[in-house]
Amino acid sequence: MYPSLRLSSARVHKPLINFIGKRTWPSSAGSSHPHPAAPPEYRKSFSDIVQQTLSTSKTSANEQPVFQDFWDAPARFWRPKYRELAEFEIDVIQSGGASLH
Repeated sequence: MYPSLRLSSARVHKPLINFIGKRTWPSSAGSSHPHPAAPPEYRKSFSDIVQQTLSTSKTSANEQPVFQDFWDAPARFWRPKYRELAEFEIDVIQSGGASLH
């Protein structure tokens, strides 16, 4: 009665992509090196730049205070960067603009 249905159901689906094996991730990062298309002056001073970056990141991490909760931070961090929305603006946004008038 439905020959095409029988033919298509007999065939097992084989995906078009083949996975070649289990993925393995390296346990440590490789050595840092400049990008092959980097300018020559950057390639020459790459090791110096890496050392500067590593030394400044270690010192700045120790100097900056870490706050566990937002209320432990100074008040300047509590204020939003943008102005706060009024209640009617929140209602308009939540309604999708349908209750604008």
